[in-house]
Amino acid sequence: MEILELKKDFPLDLLLDADPNQEYVEDYLERGQVFALFDQEAPAHLIGVYVLLKTRPGTMELVNLAVREAFRGQGYGRMLIRDALTRAKDAGMRTLEVGTANSSLGPLALYLKCGFRMTHLDLDFFRRHYPEPIFENGVECRDMVRLMQDL
Repeated sequence: MEILELKKDFPLDLLLDADPNQEYVEDYLERGQVFALFDQEAPAHLIGVYVLLKTRPGTMELVNLAVREAFRGQGYGRMLIRDALTRAKDAGMRTLEVGTANSSLGPLALYLKCGFRMTHLDLDFFRRHYPEPIFENGVECRDMVRLMQDL
């Protein structure tokens, strides 16, 4: 497996799977760094992607993390998160932050298993910033759970 930085030809379909607001995705693609995990056996096969965005001095945010459905549950999300932590630390950052929906039970558990700690809730974030209600796991995606990890 190889994780490479992408400068163009971003996998918008996969990024929108993690964040359905195309305007937001396009905005942070312009300002952030995009990294993609490819299968070395079949280099055209994109497994997953993430976006890092410097938000303030000493801090980056993992603003999007997505793994293709066929590859979920096989450790690739954890691999991408570890790579993001390493890249943020190598860039001189002191903190990596991430936000996920209250209804994103799998990603929330994954971030906690990777050493992130919950810091706060941004109440009604998704109701304020997304035009249509989003549901996952039978639960309305309403609040943003904010997490961080010291590097």
